[in-house]
Amino acid sequence: MESVSEKKNSLAPHIALFAVQLMFGSAPILGKFALEAFPSFAIVGFRVVGGALAFMILQRIVGTLALDKRIHYLYFALFALFGIVLNQLLFFHGLSLTTATNTSLLAVLIPVFAIVVSAFVGNDTLSWQKILGIFIAGFGVVYLIDPTNASFSSATTLGDILVLLNSLSYAIYLAISKKLVTHYGSLKSIAWLFLFGSIINVPIGIFSLSTVELSEVSQAAWLALAAVVIFPTILAYYWNTWALARVEPSMVAVYIYLQPLIGTFLAITILGEPRNPRIFLAMALIFLGVFLVTKKFKKNRIIPTS
Repeated sequence: MESVSEKKNSLAPHIALFAVQLMFGSAPILGKFALEAFPSFAIVGFRVVGGALAFMILQRIVGTLALDKRIHYLYFALFALFGIVLNQLLFFHGLSLTTATNTSLLAVLIPVFAIVVSAFVGNDTLSWQKILGIFIAGFGVVYLIDPTNASFSSATTLGDILVLLNSLSYAIYLAISKKLVTHYGSLKSIAWLFLFGSIINVPIGIFSLSTVELSEVSQAAWLALAAVVIFPTILAYYWNTWALARVEPSMVAVYIYLQPLIGTFLAITILGEPRNPRIFLAMALIFLGVFLVTKKFKKNRIIPTS
């Protein structure tokens, strides 16, 4: 019989992953205000440099930044390429060329990509229950966004391809980073991810920022930008990496299904957008899918090595 401590430990990654999706889901609300003054690539630059500084300082407080082997620096550079650089640049540029409906629909492919890549590299196992859970949750998202309203015309083709590549990029990051993230722990891992990611994203952000007259940026826009850096960047990435070190990659990926629900709820309550009658059935389907994947992991729980 599980002790109270064991139950809390088993629930902690799920609580963290839900909080992560809550913050990621709120990013468009915060970003909408920041985008009134800053270009999208400039916001990416601020997010990455803010995360790099915060995680580097925190890691230096609790320990050293040094990795055990030289080859591990190369591995983390590779993880950063997929999880930070390509993930953010492809998403924001793709979003500017396609519709929000198409973007949400294509994001459903992240768990599909993640479980296939993860199984290929040996970090995950395929089962009918896990696959069923992913497809049920995916159907819930598709039902919510109503793909009959999606527009895959030639005008959005490039954007659709970029968002699709963004989904693949993030899925590859989830699948291949599991072992080293578990070995080094969440804080040191995410510090190196953002440090390597800043090598590319920050110069791009600075170049994009050159078009902005900073003296004319309002205090509200600066506050919105700060909120984007703190919540869906520093806190969300840290907790997502912390959870990845304790559960299989497909569980981290399947929680992505919650983002459309959270985004829709915030759009209704904060932005006053029309209520979508599909949300209730979609929510039931998504949580059923998450439950099926979660139940499988509880039976085959992985104990962290560090």
